[in-house]
Amino acid sequence: MKVSNRFTFARAIFAPVFYLIFNLPVWLDSQILNIISACVMIPLLAVFELTDYWDGHYARKYNEVSDFGKIFDPFADVILNLTVFMCAVSAKYMPIVLFVLILYREFTQSFLRMSALKKGIAIAARKGGKLKTVFYIISGFFFLTIESYTRFNFSFIPENINFIIVTAFKYTTLSLFVICVILSWLSFLDYIKSFYSLVKDND
Repeated sequence: MKVSNRFTFARAIFAPVFYLIFNLPVWLDSQILNIISACVMIPLLAVFELTDYWDGHYARKYNEVSDFGKIFDPFADVILNLTVFMCAVSAKYMPIVLFVLILYREFTQSFLRMSALKKGIAIAARKGGKLKTVFYIISGFFFLTIESYTRFNFSFIPENINFIIVTAFKYTTLSLFVICVILSWLSFLDYIKSFYSLVKDND
């Protein structure tokens, strides 16, 4: 396997691992696991989000840019980011309607990529899609920040101060999730325009 694809593969494989790290403390009702997960969730996600940069870097460095990589890279992004959003839904930070809208968008986008690939066309990531991904990542980290804060259970912080902190982060995170939905569908319309343009030129 090419070096660049190894980084992409690692990102896809990490998704179910992250899901377990997030949910095991809840399933087992363990405060110790709560603390451990609060310590590792953000650093681990940061490392695996960085693999998105590394796979592109090594693909260019070793001339490994390929049609497969153009498909595999956004697929790994989607798997990881949807997993983070699923956790946000289960923890009641993200309304399920927002998750469903993003899910429909990503599945339809994947269908377009596969349809284009059958015609010998690889649709690479576009600027709108990259901006959308940036907001996916930002909102994921905001959500994990407040969730980690909650899991640490800082009992020495006055209740009214704690309420203000949690509420502020929750509303900020919700606002970011709404922006994610808007950007995801705006970029999707751009992809549709690009798809039909490429298919038309190819035919």
